[in-house]
Amino acid sequence: MSLETSPEKPASLHSINTKIAEWIKRLGEVWVEGQITQINARTGAGQAYLGLRDLEKNASAQVVTASANLAGLNPALSEGDRVVLLIKPEYWINSGRLQLRAREIRAVGLGDLLARVERLRQELAAEGLFAKDRKQSLPFLPRRIGLICGRDSAAERDVIENAVRRWPGIEFELRQVAVQGLTAAAAVTQALLELDGRPDVDVIVITRGGGSVEDLLPFSDEQLVRAVASASTPIVSAIGHEQDAPLLDYVADVRASTPTDAAMRIVPDLTEQLELVHGLRDRSLRAVSSRLDREHSQIQRWAAHPGLADPSALIAAELQQVKDSRTRFAKSLAHHLQLASEKVVSLKAQLRTVSPAATLDRGYAIVLNHQHQIIRASTDVSDGEPLTLRLADGQVPVTVNERTQ
Repeated sequence: MSLETSPEKPASLHSINTKIAEWIKRLGEVWVEGQITQINARTGAGQAYLGLRDLEKNASAQVVTASANLAGLNPALSEGDRVVLLIKPEYWINSGRLQLRAREIRAVGLGDLLARVERLRQELAAEGLFAKDRKQSLPFLPRRIGLICGRDSAAERDVIENAVRRWPGIEFELRQVAVQGLTAAAAVTQALLELDGRPDVDVIVITRGGGSVEDLLPFSDEQLVRAVASASTPIVSAIGHEQDAPLLDYVADVRASTPTDAAMRIVPDLTEQLELVHGLRDRSLRAVSSRLDREHSQIQRWAAHPGLADPSALIAAELQQVKDSRTRFAKSLAHHLQLASEKVVSLKAQLRTVSPAATLDRGYAIVLNHQHQIIRASTDVSDGEPLTLRLADGQVPVTVNERTQ
């Protein structure tokens, strides 16, 4: 399908238009969805021209040609209606004009829209975007509050006035955008991305003062919901519609029932905090005073103790105890020594009774040779051999003159 061209061999406009027509023809019939911006019916020609705008992008408006019978649905179409059309793109080669011709038009009712929102809710819930463990905690006292709201809206005033009343001097970063209509979802999403990118914004509030189910549909937009789920800044949803909660309420970190409720959730009450501080201070003072009283009583009891009243008396008592212990030890030691001495005398007497010394006391003597060995027989000595007689009171040296049997 490509054309080989060059500055020397340029293609003609007719050939280019022919190629474009061939490409568009291959697209065939397609179903598209959009919102009607205008209806221009030409009764004589039997044609109607519909201004169709994309649901997400403002710049993608197209003019659709339809028969007057198709445009005259029952109930009749009007500007602002959502429709689904079966269209066939047509490209006119001679004029180079693209035309979208509607073969079928179906109005999208509220029930269809709510059914789509419910299907999207189930899909996002299955992905875990509404899980509690993904929720972020709100800061105790934000430095700056990002506020996304309608221009000069009551919701804006409710949030700011109640927040300032609770904590004077609190600062806001305001984004006034469309909160209703086809451009609302994109506008709120863009404002959210801007505020989430600011490091000085600690919490972001998305608010509007309720509305019909149709008015709240932008707050169920998938791109907006995913942007909230991906935000690093805690998000508070304050749409103020209890009956039909938009998907923003499910994915936000905190859901406030009203703009006023949002202000109460994100900003502490200065009066309450001062009362709390005063109460804690009083409790601390009472606790410290009670502790000091107990310690003072304990010190008084210690001061009344005899050892502290007269330390010398305590030392004297200890010294006396040491003296008494030493006296008892000396008496005990003398008694044990006396018993041991008596036992030694007794054992000595018993030993002497069975010892050779007792025999010597009775007049006997022990004969020893020069090697101090006892002579037990006459054959153990020889004539002239020196011997020693051991008596009870000493020793006597002798010499053998003659050995007899």
